[in-house]
Amino acid sequence: MWSLVAPATAALIAASAVNAQAGVVATNPNGATNPDKPEFYPVGAQVNQTSLSRLLSLNGVDDFCLFGPMEPGPDSLIGNTEPTVVSWCTKPRNNARLIPDGAIHAAHVIKTPAYVQIYGFWDGTKVNIPAGDSGGELDPHGAENLGNPIGGNVTSNIVDGKTDVFYEEWMSFISFDQFCLRICTSESPGVPASLMCEHQLDIMGCRFVMAIEDFYSSNNTFTFCEGENAAPPGLYPQPRFTVGNTVTPTGPAFFPKTSNCVTYSTISNGVDFKNLMVTAAPTVLVGQSSSVVAVPTTSQAVVTTPTAVPTFPASGAASSDASASGGKASGTGAAASGAASGSASTKPSGAKPLVGSAGLIASTVAVIGVVVGAIAVF
Repeated sequence: MWSLVAPATAALIAASAVNAQAGVVATNPNGATNPDKPEFYPVGAQVNQTSLSRLLSLNGVDDFCLFGPMEPGPDSLIGNTEPTVVSWCTKPRNNARLIPDGAIHAAHVIKTPAYVQIYGFWDGTKVNIPAGDSGGELDPHGAENLGNPIGGNVTSNIVDGKTDVFYEEWMSFISFDQFCLRICTSESPGVPASLMCEHQLDIMGCRFVMAIEDFYSSNNTFTFCEGENAAPPGLYPQPRFTVGNTVTPTGPAFFPKTSNCVTYSTISNGVDFKNLMVTAAPTVLVGQSSSVVAVPTTSQAVVTTPTAVPTFPASGAASSDASASGGKASGTGAAASGAASGSASTKPSGAKPLVGSAGLIASTVAVIGVVVGAIAVF
């Protein structure tokens, strides 16, 4: 009987590593429009909904940021605005813009030894993404190796729950109705962070690249789980799948297991959108309860010229699967691909093979040289 994952594979992708390894902690400079460090707005401050901050943080199911266009309008497709998108956060933080309550319909965090990732569904029109835009892929590289967006950086405190770290490698897929973000927090022998956060599979989408079995059945729920590492994106039986291959795999090499999942009913930013004032220290969901975060208080609590508060028309389009057929230049086909399958994310999911032929699975041993002899499925 064929096993799902060979011992060599499991040992490789479960191996622990230290954050200080080269390629893990960021060496790229912090963006010119970003704050020096990730932090919440002070109590008494007003959220800046015209901010140009491009600093993302991913700390929990209700404390994360995503990129979105600076301005609304039909031309603000992700494919058109990748170099200039700005940070939108679920909490008042990072001197960034605030995602309105109700815009996030589902969010699921998975913390693994190699990365932390979040995926879910939302109304992206609330952050200036045009209705129907099937999106694009964002990463610290971009066509000119300046980043998409230029000056974009990411942080997380997920490793120990308190220390904010700037990380080098990350990838994010954004469309008008779906999102996902992976930040690579360590690396293993043969699997550098750049490989685990592969950034060239733009049109394959969240379910494929981030190995999310229940992606399409996870709407309207919020969870935080621990998980095993997935195989690096695109790591397949020969040849390795990448952009331009004529045969597209049906799914990732396998879907990793999750465990210790905690489910939440909803999330909230804690800010009144009528005036965008931060009137109390934010709370964040930790375990089964909320934790109050200590933040400084400013004396500028009276606002005479409030930041413009946007009004949002109805999106005009129901949530639907993002197309996987388009290309990055046209702003299409990046957020998700594949067919709905799997169980609800609040339950542990076992690793399952995605290729039906045992011989084809076994041929993984011939995968690219960087992991030759390290990854094998029998």
